[in-house]
Amino acid sequence: MQRAASFYRDGKAVGFELVAKEVTADLAFLVEVERLSAKMGGREDFTTSELRVTGICRNEDGAWRLVHRHADSITSARGPGSVVGP
Repeated sequence: MQRAASFYRDGKAVGFELVAKEVTADLAFLVEVERLSAKMGGREDFTTSELRVTGICRNEDGAWRLVHRHADSITSARGPGSVVGP
C-alpha cells in the first residue's frame, strides 16, 4: 500500500459519476467512476485520472460497513479483442 500510495502526491477527488446502485435492508452495491487529480510519479504537475469502482457494503448492527472495494483504470467499453488474443 505504501508503494502504491507513493505514486500519488497532493491528490484530491474531483468528481464521482454514479453508474449503478442497489440497496436492500442488509446489503448494498455501488458502481461509479471516480475522478482524481494528483501529482503522479516524480512529476510536479497535476494529472487527472479515472477509476471504475465497485463497492459492496453490508449493514452490521445499524451501521454500513464496506466489505469489498475493487477499482481499475478501465473506464470505457472495450470489445472482446482487448482481452482475447489472436
